Amino acid sequence: MKQKIYILILLFGILIFPQTNHAQVDFNKKPEDDLGNVEDTFQELFYEALTQKGIENYDRSVSALLKCIELDNSVPVLYFELGKNYNKLKNFGAAEDALKKAVNKDPNNEWFLDVLYGFYMEQNEYDKAIKTVKQLVKFHSDYKENLAALYVKTKEYKDALKILDELDAEFGVSVARDIMRNQIYEATGRKKDQIKNLEARLEDNPDKESNYLQLIFRYSENNEKEKAFETAKELLKTNPNSQIVHLALYKFYLDDNNAQKAIESMKIVIKSPEIKPEAKLKVLTDFVQFVGKNPQYEADLVEATTLVGNSKNSKTLIELGQYYLSKSNKPKALEYFEAALKIDTDNFNVLRNVLLLYIDLQKFNVAEKKSNEVLQKYPAQPLFYLINGVALNQLNQAQKAVDVLEAGLDYIIDDNKMEIDFYNQLSTAYILLNNTAKAKTFSDKAKQLETSN
Repeated sequence: MKQKIYILILLFGILIFPQTNHAQVDFNKKPEDDLGNVEDTFQELFYEALTQKGIENYDRSVSALLKCIELDNSVPVLYFELGKNYNKLKNFGAAEDALKKAVNKDPNNEWFLDVLYGFYMEQNEYDKAIKTVKQLVKFHSDYKENLAALYVKTKEYKDALKILDELDAEFGVSVARDIMRNQIYEATGRKKDQIKNLEARLEDNPDKESNYLQLIFRYSENNEKEKAFETAKELLKTNPNSQIVHLALYKFYLDDNNAQKAIESMKIVIKSPEIKPEAKLKVLTDFVQFVGKNPQYEADLVEATTLVGNSKNSKTLIELGQYYLSKSNKPKALEYFEAALKIDTDNFNVLRNVLLLYIDLQKFNVAEKKSNEVLQKYPAQPLFYLINGVALNQLNQAQKAVDVLEAGLDYIIDDNKMEIDFYNQLSTAYILLNNTAKAKTFSDKAKQLETSN
């Protein structure tokens, strides 16, 4: 009978709806013996349980399974299916009992154990999950990684590291296991153990670039900069074509006052297709700050900015814009801010910088047009009304300037300096309109605010 039940399970995966001639009983025919009747009833009930489960009638499925168990309580799969149904009904206590009975009756069934393990994980019953996954390990070594992850959850870090060491020795290191390792070292503060592990890896496999890179990072994190620098230089000897190592080298060279070497590393980083834009930005930002203190290397910065001139990273472009702005090179700053704005069109700070630079560089036509467009997006920002008003005054469109400036006044909140600028521009506009009385009124308001401050 048990073999027939397993066959039924397999068939149910293919036959979603029962065939019309399945398990039909001739009630007018006298059965040959009682066993035949029992077996037919059992199979019909079990098939009914699977059918009801398939259409999510879990209560009816449970009812049919319980009737099966009354007929024969020795079939493990009955308890297995019963446990899954109870789980769907959120009757978790009954689900656990049923799944455990299935496992007890068939302890070498990986399928049963795996579902019980999954059930415990869903319920955050990690201690019970550990006991179950230990039974699964004998089927597949993959479960050992699950066991290590569970030990991390239960803070049994020594046991977790032991398993990770075994897996690394058998299969080699992996990113997933390294993430677990780092979680353990972070939680326990065992940075020295972490470094020893990485040093051993490098000794065992000195040709693997990632071993050097991880060790460089951990040395740096642990303030062992000399060891990090030496490891980086060792990697460069082993692999002269390494590009990623220059992410570390450029900084070490800067700290070592070796500007020429730092510049060489910086250029390799910026040109490298292997290095992410965010990392390039960090390098370029450091170099911008370096050139700010050492202006004799500005030519190298210009070359570097040429290399990223077609950058699709707005942060890089903004950083360059800010650098040139700090050096009072407004045309160059505007060039980078405009490039950044093409990528990040709604960046408020970049919009502000671009519009102010248009005014400073006397690009009044474009300032008027762009500020008018920006006001459609930011109708409550007084700065954009002011910029628009300034541009209109410079274009001798005084009445439009008055209208815009008076509208913008309503949005000023606790900003005396901006209010003074508005009054001065309104005074200018009324002078252009030959309305000296109004011009004086706003001029006096500006002076009054200035003296009160």
